[in-house]
Amino acid sequence: MRVPRLVGLMAVDAREAAAAQGVLLAAPDRPDFRRAVVDHVVRQYPPPGVEVPRGAVVTVWFDFSEGEGGGGAGVREPRVPGPGGGGLRRERDGSADLFESVLR
Repeated sequence: MRVPRLVGLMAVDAREAAAAQGVLLAAPDRPDFRRAVVDHVVRQYPPPGVEVPRGAVVTVWFDFSEGEGGGGAGVREPRVPGPGGGGLRRERDGSADLFESVLR
């Protein structure tokens, strides 16, 4: 038998999926796991699709560990700083006419 994919499921659905596949669930971060309903599984071990014997224990976690994510504004893409002030505008500071220095 293969381990079902439980990540993303609510606790109640994860318990049902595990029972249907004949595996047991353990949740080390949730002592009240049997009463949890709407919390979502964020991690599992063994991963989905791994062959295990009937009655094997699949460990699921509902909270991210320190530094693993779980809070914030989603995906953050790198931001490249815009061009700095400079170029022709910087060189002509203080000069009203661009060709003033050339005509002298």
